[in-house]
Amino acid sequence: MSQRTRILLVVGVLIVLVAAVLAVEAVRRASAEPTLAPGSIPIYVDDRLVGGFVPDDLATLEEVSFVDGEEGKTQQGWMLRDVLLLHVKESRLEPETRIVVTSSSRDKSAELTWREVDDPDNWVMFDLSGRGTLKLVSVLERLDVRDEWVQDVDRIDVDNG
Repeated sequence: MSQRTRILLVVGVLIVLVAAVLAVEAVRRASAEPTLAPGSIPIYVDDRLVGGFVPDDLATLEEVSFVDGEEGKTQQGWMLRDVLLLHVKESRLEPETRIVVTSSSRDKSAELTWREVDDPDNWVMFDLSGRGTLKLVSVLERLDVRDEWVQDVDRIDVDNG
């Protein structure tokens, strides 16, 4: 075996080793769940944690507002649609994808479809409560009065099931 053949063989083995290490690292990163800051609201897609946020993370999103029909007060905040798209690719959301926004401290949740969340006329949005927590509000009939709002939101589940 010539010197040139040995060098090419060693270079080939090194390339295979580097490719194997990179592949293993890519698989490890893809399967690892993100680490959330304390107090973050986690977002799960099909029971897998994909990300999370705190209210301060929403400052980069466009703020919107509407006047609620019950008390005539302005509800101002961020569209749930925009919040979800920070961590979920729109291509993973079908019109009938189920989205559940939960408050465990209040034992309350709201179930919506992506079609409802994606429709700007429904005003499905987060508003800051007086205590600095997020509440889910909307003009949808099942979320249009204060007793139906989900206050102190602490989890979002997206189910393509």
